[in-house]
Amino acid sequence: MAKRRSYDSPARREAARATRASIIAAAREILLAGGYDGMTVARLADTAGVSPQTVYNSIGGKAQVVKAVYDVMLAGDDDPTPMSQRPAFLALSTSSDPEAFFRAYAHLSRLIFERVGPLLGVLLQGGSGGDADLRALVTTIEGERRTGNGHALDRLEESHGIPDLPGGRARLHDIVWTLTAPEVADRLIRQCGWSPDDYETWLGDQLAAVVRPAK
Repeated sequence: MAKRRSYDSPARREAARATRASIIAAAREILLAGGYDGMTVARLADTAGVSPQTVYNSIGGKAQVVKAVYDVMLAGDDDPTPMSQRPAFLALSTSSDPEAFFRAYAHLSRLIFERVGPLLGVLLQGGSGGDADLRALVTTIEGERRTGNGHALDRLEESHGIPDLPGGRARLHDIVWTLTAPEVADRLIRQCGWSPDDYETWLGDQLAAVVRPAK
């Protein structure tokens, strides 16, 4: 009997990746222009030039598509390498002291917000609404952000140790998670008109003040 041909060829994988990328690009365009409520799978399929079933097969339903858009915007590409294993994050370990570490982390936080801030603004505006999938998505994103802060503190602890602060590492984690919140960046940059440079400097000052020895 003739051997059955495998359909898992490099060409098919590349075509699937291209289809996924086109769907994500179309979803990003729709979300940033019309918000979460303005995107349906039918509209997305039409914009991407595929069938609705292709959207489901390639990524999933609406919530899964939005999460895929978020992940690509967060990383700046579709490489599955976790943020905590990327060069910009690993470079935090080369800082000279805790204050320098947090100023470098403020710079990284600024870059991340510039990439994903517009989408987060769209999602957070509806995060307390009646859409259960959107609420769950926002909760997932915030949980991932807190995990990312924890990875940063792991780097700090490995490089310089955790400063002796009231409440210890848990309190420091709460402070970092709060100061780096996208809502804070959105208020200062979009609503108050601060430049990204001004926001980065402010964030670095706040984070550095937490670990600066008292005089």
